[in-house]
Amino acid sequence: MPFSTLGLSDALLKTVAELGYTKPTPIQQQAIPVVLSGKDLIAAAQTGTGKTASFVLPLLEKFNHDKTLRGKRIRALVLTPTRELAIQVEASIAQYTKYLEVSSLAVYGGTDIEPQKQRLIWGVDILVATPGRLLDLAHQRLLHFDELEVLVLDEADRMLDMGFIDDINKIIERLPSSRQNLLFSATMSEDVRALAKRAIDQQAREISIALDSASQPKIDQWLVTTDKSNKSALLSFLIQKFNWQQALIFIETKHGAAKLVSQLEKRGIKAQCIHSGRTQEIRERILNDFKSGKIDFLVSTGIAARGIDIGDLARVINYDLPAKVEDYIHRIGRTGRAGESGEAISLVSKDNFRELCAIESRLGRIISRKAFDEFPVKKTVPVSILNFKPKNRQ
Repeated sequence: MPFSTLGLSDALLKTVAELGYTKPTPIQQQAIPVVLSGKDLIAAAQTGTGKTASFVLPLLEKFNHDKTLRGKRIRALVLTPTRELAIQVEASIAQYTKYLEVSSLAVYGGTDIEPQKQRLIWGVDILVATPGRLLDLAHQRLLHFDELEVLVLDEADRMLDMGFIDDINKIIERLPSSRQNLLFSATMSEDVRALAKRAIDQQAREISIALDSASQPKIDQWLVTTDKSNKSALLSFLIQKFNWQQALIFIETKHGAAKLVSQLEKRGIKAQCIHSGRTQEIRERILNDFKSGKIDFLVSTGIAARGIDIGDLARVINYDLPAKVEDYIHRIGRTGRAGESGEAISLVSKDNFRELCAIESRLGRIISRKAFDEFPVKKTVPVSILNFKPKNRQ
């Protein structure tokens, strides 16, 4: 099925062709006609399936006609959990509007609010926002919602995981009752269902695309068991042994991220790190350098799990396994995107056994293990129990 069958204008078809899109992904095939029809939509779709285009392209089609916006007004609001994702979504919109007269803006915390305030004075067709900054703007009467036509809740599960439910409810209370609602989520938990019930018409169309990206064969997952004290040396060994040219490396703490960068550099491997302790300006610069290839190895805490979109990212490395299975799914979803193949490697010590069991139980299979004679393991990591159910952490 080509894009030309989905009801998009010639200008948008020209843009997607220039971007190298040959045919729509499954989520795009199903979602674009629904959004164009004006119906509400609830969609379960993993990262890397092309979901951003599945709501952005039809919104641009709907808005691509003359309409004078009043100041401080918007036509569509896209709520995202993190500033990184807000930047990423708005960058995609900017790409797709190459031949259109549709405006967009991303607003998020951690940066000067003044430029965002000045841009809103003229009105914006599509506003991409994190909940906290959006409420700041609304409380200061710098933004009004009376002309809003569409609400998009992007990565709804992640927003709930991050504790944004109260902010989301406050935002929804401010919006016109007559609007189109679109909800996208990687998982459909009870909390996401409850949010959908409050925010979305009960006659909404529901779409579920494939399984977790973690279970897709194009992501080659494997792990190396190791003693915790040997992790940095093992990582350096793997990078050099396999001549890896690029990797996104996830670690749990910002102190650990800075320490790992230093350890890698002592072994001749240049790396950079991003975490919550670095300013937004520095994080954006480092992310852009990583995307452009100026930085080969990026060490990140979980803040970037859904904020990096690189079509051909070769591999993701879990230096530390995350506490939540969903975070593992989202992390490795940074590779193997848009039909490309990818690799996900985890360094697992004995104290990670609980997390490993939970991850493999979710996947429904044992992740393959590799061993290296140079790194014998003193504290053996047992084989996982697939029906293991972790207790709630205190």
